Amino acid sequence: MRPPSGGLTLDAGALIALERGDERVRSLLARAAAAGLPLTVPAGVVAQAWRGGPRQARIARLLADPDVHVVVLDDPTARAVGSLVARSGHHDVVDVSVALCAAERGHAVLTSDPDDVAAVNPRLALIALN
Repeated sequence: MRPPSGGLTLDAGALIALERGDERVRSLLARAAAAGLPLTVPAGVVAQAWRGGPRQARIARLLADPDVHVVVLDDPTARAVGSLVARSGHHDVVDVSVALCAAERGHAVLTSDPDDVAAVNPRLALIALN
């Protein structure tokens, strides 16, 4: 897997793969960081994947990295996600927030559910984990 040129947005599957020590994910994130590419994680993704404790040390380190931006779900973002849910017909607000976050930033999406993300926005560059 090559890192994208514009940046990378992670979904919950990407965080879970990192937590499990998936070497492809670790390598891709390391190369993206070395290239200075922006990394983002929507806050809803953190909520889906985070359970706390020592078993999530890899995720905790990633989220603590000052170069990784956790995108808040504030009122304007929540309304944009809700509008996109209505337009796309996709009912998973976290998947929709991942697609919106990536599209707004020109990022590729590192995902375990490429079909779900593509259903929201088929123009996004996707890096499938499965």
